[in-house]
Amino acid sequence: MPFWKRWAHSAMVRHLTCLVIAGYIWLVFRSGRWREQGGEVPRGFWDAGRPFIIAFWHGRLLMVPVFWRRGRRLRVLISQHRDGALIADSVAHFGLENIRGSSSRGATSALRAMLRTLQEGDCVGITPDGPRGPRMRASDGVVKLASRAGVPIVPAAFSARRRRLMPSWDRFVLPAPFSSGLFLWGEPIEVPARADAAALEVARADVERRLTALADEADRLCGQPPVPPATAGDAPRGAVGEARTG
Repeated sequence: MPFWKRWAHSAMVRHLTCLVIAGYIWLVFRSGRWREQGGEVPRGFWDAGRPFIIAFWHGRLLMVPVFWRRGRRLRVLISQHRDGALIADSVAHFGLENIRGSSSRGATSALRAMLRTLQEGDCVGITPDGPRGPRMRASDGVVKLASRAGVPIVPAAFSARRRRLMPSWDRFVLPAPFSSGLFLWGEPIEVPARADAAALEVARADVERRLTALADEADRLCGQPPVPPATAGDAPRGAVGEARTG
């Protein structure tokens, strides 16, 4: 293997990269003027010790760690791909834990781990369009989990007045330091217990609609154009939802 490939795959380089990512998140938050709206929704669950699923689009992941309450356990479903390891190790600097799995690998074990986490009274984080899209198109895994566990889904999104949209499938939102930003929490989404296929599809579409509306509202309030969901023409191949459980 060439030297540069060995260097890119080394544990030390991965560790340093994760430190840089975590440091950038703190720089963006501490140097900017960030506001939070709808924070009473998660606070109600946290104060009562009730578990819930926080759902956010893959492209709106970056600022979730700093708006999560310290000391309240959150386990985020992360892809088993090498990029997933970078995300997992980066958010670990904020006290967040991870569950490794996706729709293509580790789905059954990931589902069991998420159910166990929720049954123990802790929270789970899911990107319904991860790990590879289509962008802002929700898989049914998040509503299946909510139905089985008997917990609500709380949508979340953020935007910033100065940002860059990365040229990735998810149009990853990278806020700039020293900018103002906004983190939005939406109202809880209840999924009926033991829901049949029709009820799950209604809930899935509701999650997709409300997550997109929340992201659009965050963009609007920050003076940014909305990021459009993927269409059939630009949807990538591969898994269609990090939380899909089949």
